[in-house]
This record gives sequence, C-alpha cells and structure tokens, in this order.
Amino acid sequence: LDAFEYVIDQFIVSRGIEKAITFIIFPFLERIGILWQTDHINPAQEHIITNIVRQKIIVGIENIITPLSLKSSVLLFMPENEHHELGLLFLQYLLKSRGIKTIYLGANVPLKDLEFVVGLKKPDYVYTHLTTVIREFNFDKFINTLKTKLPSINILISGLLAQTFGKKSLPGNIRFLKSLGEVTDFIAAMK
Repeated sequence: LDAFEYVIDQFIVSRGIEKAITFIIFPFLERIGILWQTDHINPAQEHIITNIVRQKIIVGIENIITPLSLKSSVLLFMPENEHHELGLLFLQYLLKSRGIKTIYLGANVPLKDLEFVVGLKKPDYVYTHLTTVIREFNFDKFINTLKTKLPSINILISGLLAQTFGKKSLPGNIRFLKSLGEVTDFIAAMK
C-alpha cells in the first residue's frame, strides 16, 4: 500500500491529479474490480485502495484554485443504494477546476432529499454517476421519477449504467453522457 500511495503521489506532483485519475487510478480500479468479481482479491483490499483514492480526490478538490467563475451550477448526487462515489467525486473535481459551482450531496441520497435541495438551491443541472446499484434498482422507474419530480431541471447521467442502458428514447430533460470524452466535452461547453 505504501508503494501504491507513493507512486500515485509522485504522479500527482509531476502531472496533476486529473491526469493521475484518468491515466492511472481509474484503469487500475477497473482491473481491481475485475479481480474482485472473479474472487482473486478480498473486497477489503478494494475498499482500502478505494479509500486512498477517495482521499486523494478530496484533497485535490479542496486545493482547487481557479480564476474561472462560470454562472452554471451543478448538483451532484447518487441515489439510494449507490455507494461507489469515486466517479462523482472526480466529476466534482472536473467541474470545480473549470469554475463551475457545485453542490455535492454524495452517495445514497433519497429522492425526496434531492427534490428538497433542488427546490432550495435551484441548480442549472442535476448530475448523477451510476456505477453499481442493488439488483432491485429499477433504472426505468428512476428515470421516470426524475422526469416527474424535476421536470424543469436538466439531468445528466453517466457511469456504467448509462453506458449499458438499452432504451433509446429519454425524456427531454435527461441526457446520458456515456464516456469521459462526452463528460469533458459537456463541461467545456458550459457557461
């Protein structure tokens, strides 16, 4: 673990946290996920690595200094039973580093709480990143509930579930961002 953290720290110092996450951390976590699914590592090992990475991203977010200040605001959340927040934290980093205001609710947020905060803060966008949820999670129902409860808010969904969702038509206020390239293109176009 010390060697892992040392390599990550050295890469962050020389190339920055965004490149460390994009080129080292996320590819590494994908491999860890495969090892975990095939019972080649203990879930505790994945949790240790994930928490080290989580701390690095949070420090990166806290250390952002940018002269940019855009008018757009984005509320970031994950629904109940979604706990894999590294992707969402990285999105917060990307948004804040480009001068976009963020409201971070985090993982496992009940939709009634989301609706309350949206009414209070009135963000321009609501963004969720879905990696894994419980089997009982009904993605169609989730999308329809968002459409019904937040009809005037632009909703962005990324992550593995957005990539694999087979339904072609989406409500007009909901958009899938299926790759990191689509996410960064969208963020670059924000004002």
